[in-house]
Parts: sequence; structure tokens; C-alpha cells
Amino acid sequence: MKKIVLSLGLALGSIFYTSAGTKAEPVDPDSTGFKFTDEIVIKTTPVKDQNKTGTCWSFSTVSFFENEILKATGKEVDLSEMFIVHHCYLDKAIKYVRMDGTINFAEGGNTHDVPYVFKNYGALPEEVYSGLNYGEDKHNHKELITVMRNYMDGVKSIPNKKLSTAWFKGLEGILDAYLGVMPEKFTFEGKEYTPRSYWDSFGINVDNYLKFSSFTHHPFYEKFALEVADNWLWGMCYNVKMNELKEITDYALSKGYSVAWAADVSEGGFQWYNGFAILPKERTQADMEGTELARWVKLSDKDREAEKFEFKGPVPEIEVTQEMRQEMFDSHETSDDHGMVIVGTAHDQEGNRYYKVKNSWDTNQVYDGYFYVSEAYFLAKTIDIMVNKDAVPKSVISKLK
Repeated sequence: MKKIVLSLGLALGSIFYTSAGTKAEPVDPDSTGFKFTDEIVIKTTPVKDQNKTGTCWSFSTVSFFENEILKATGKEVDLSEMFIVHHCYLDKAIKYVRMDGTINFAEGGNTHDVPYVFKNYGALPEEVYSGLNYGEDKHNHKELITVMRNYMDGVKSIPNKKLSTAWFKGLEGILDAYLGVMPEKFTFEGKEYTPRSYWDSFGINVDNYLKFSSFTHHPFYEKFALEVADNWLWGMCYNVKMNELKEITDYALSKGYSVAWAADVSEGGFQWYNGFAILPKERTQADMEGTELARWVKLSDKDREAEKFEFKGPVPEIEVTQEMRQEMFDSHETSDDHGMVIVGTAHDQEGNRYYKVKNSWDTNQVYDGYFYVSEAYFLAKTIDIMVNKDAVPKSVISKLK
């Protein structure tokens, strides 16, 4: 997910604080005008808090794999997100230097970064490695990312005409200072582990997970590397048709699997405070009558724009097409903003279907850290999804090349 997540994290990851720094009261669900009834709800681990970081990709995908462990073993675990982040920064820096600084060195990442670390380095419990080694109780990477960027800018300039043997150790030192030194061995719940043996103890094979997206600038049913700045691993996903993206998600949930979800959250219809994300049709003058139209005509452009996203309950939504979805991506109206986990389905009081989504912006929100995403929003604004291969319908699997 791209660097916009940092600003969202600052504004929303530590939400419910006013400009004066005082804590605001959560929204009353009845005041939103939406009444959601859960249908499918996947058993999941507690909501996480990325706070003031742009590392949603780690928090969400770690949460997704915690769900997979819970489903496979019945054991609830709390894995370290910062162990993942630490390793990714180091490997990202190597590629950044090799590419002469022409790829993104930032907080963002992708869902496939997490299984990459599990496979190559293992995992740690949160209790063993919290990543809070810099005098804070909650994650805040503003200083860390500033220091690392300045350091890497110096390294990539190669002032001595060749790289020294010290630059990588220098970056390790920065990360060790802020996040802590990663242990080679540790004792947890009475057993001694290495990061590798700890991950292996769950019996989860990361090669059993598939990623899917849906765009027309690549052939359907083939793999491609999604062209977003934070895909520093150049990870691949299968390209399927838009409705198949939804079919996979629905099938996974019906079989008890959660879905790792990367999406654009910059739309006016994405209302975290109120616990929903919708893609409303734009009202036209033809839709209005009498005094309503007279009032609308007199509004300023700014007030008219703001009122477009003031909802008192369900409203008609855009009918999303494959072509529309592609246009939104190509124009950057849809961007790689945020990683979350889809954990269920629901409907509103008018029978419209939604996905229940677990976020990583803490629990002091209208639905205690969860919100509801309409099918239209999902179809238009999904960047990609990742699921267990057993959670993919055979009708889709049979088409993959």
C-alpha cells in the first residue's frame, strides 16, 4: 500500500482525537442511519493498532495469517508485525540500492511481503518482539522513516564511487535501535525456538496462498506484477474478471476463510467513523423536486461537494463495470492505499449486501474496529486479494494458466 497510508494513519490510525488533542466520543451506531445485520462472521484474532505508521500491509496480513493458524490449529496467536517490517526494510534497501534509488523506499508494502518473510526468515510472537524500542507505548514511525530515508539517500549517491562494506550494517543499526535487535533464539511458553522453528510449528505452507486482481491491461487468468509503487518485491497475482474477484471472496467466506484485502480508502464514501464504505451514485437535478432543487442550486460548489457524502442511510450506488474499474485505476482515482482483512458478510436494513472488514486502526470506533463495505465499493476499489488456495472455487482454479 502506498505512502498515502501514512497520512491516513496519522489522521485515522490515531482517530478520535481532536485538533486540541482531547479524545472524542465514538459515533452512536443509530446516528449513522445504517443498520447492519451480520450473516457470516469468521472467527478472528483481536483488532490491531498500527497507530502512526504506514505499515497496514503488515498488520492486516499478519492478522490474516493469525486467522489461518486459528482455523488450522484452533490456537489463537499474536504474531509480531515489526519482525516482518524489520526484515522488509532490510531487503527493500538492498533492492533500492541495486536499482539506483529508482524504486520506492517507503513504509508501504504489499500482502505478499508477509508470507515472503515467513518463508525466508520465520516469525516471532508479539510478546518477544513488539518493535517498541524507542520510548513509545504505541507505534510511531515518523522519526524512523525520516532517518532511514535520509540515510538511504546518502548511500544511493555513492559518494566514494563504490559502495562501502558498512552501509548495510549502518541501516541494521538504525532499525535495531528503533525496533530492537531480532533474537536468533528465544524461549516462549516454555519452549526454545528460532524464528524459523517458531513459524514451522504452525504447519502453514505459504506456497498455498494465491493472490488475485482484476484489470484489463493484462490477459485474464495469467499472472502479472501489479504496477503499484509499493510492490517492491514485484510479487505476482492472477488476473481474473471482476465478478470472479467477488466470487472468490464469497466462496472463501462461505468455507470459513478470511480474505486479505488491499483497497483504495480515499473515497468520500469511505467513512471509517461511521463504520461503512459505499460508492453512491451522484445525484442530478433531475432527481430533485421543488424546494430540494431550489436549495441545491443555491449551494456553493464546496457545500454541494460536501453534501454528496452526507448519508442518512442506504442510498443508490454505482453499478460498477470492468471498464469503469479499469478507468479508475488508470486515472489513479483508485490507488493502493490500505490493507485490511475481510472477515464476514452482512446486509443493511434495505437488504443490500456488504462485507464485514477488520481494520488495524484500534477499537475506539463505532463498531470496535470493524466496518462494512458495500459490494459496489468492493468491486470498484479492490486492488487485490489473497486467499488460501482451498478457498478458491474450482471453476476459477480451472481457468488459471
